[in-house]
Amino acid sequence: MVRVVGDNMEPAILQIKEALALADEQGLDLVEIAPGANPPVCKILEYKKFLYDQKKKQKDIKANAAKVVIKEIRLGPNTDDHDFNFKLKHAQKFLSDGAKLKVYVFFKGRSIIYKEKGEVVLLRFAQELEELGKVEQMPKLEGKRMIMLIASKKKK
Repeated sequence: MVRVVGDNMEPAILQIKEALALADEQGLDLVEIAPGANPPVCKILEYKKFLYDQKKKQKDIKANAAKVVIKEIRLGPNTDDHDFNFKLKHAQKFLSDGAKLKVYVFFKGRSIIYKEKGEVVLLRFAQELEELGKVEQMPKLEGKRMIMLIASKKKK
């Protein structure tokens, strides 16, 4: 037994053979659309068109999905004020465009002993960008880099 629905018919509960005969009579296909229902729901329609419509819906969903852009900004543990402000302006532009920021301090050679300086630079950077974005990941040391993620507050 299956529940049969269609565009130009009343929903009815029929035997599978009867439902198939009804679909053949109309020159269409019997497609199971809700196998978990009790009884299962089948629809009388053109199968190729059904597949085409499903593919089209999936494509639309994928096209409308938000694409996250991640911009990277590299700083040093001894970054000067001018360079800091220059990078800050770029970061503000990226965040106002709705992108995510991956700000990191790169430690060259023996500068790794200044981990605290790197963390201070990143936290100062986050504080300056407070109104445009929120910190998603606090500064974390990974190898020779100390990384911090900042997400935009503005939605596209």
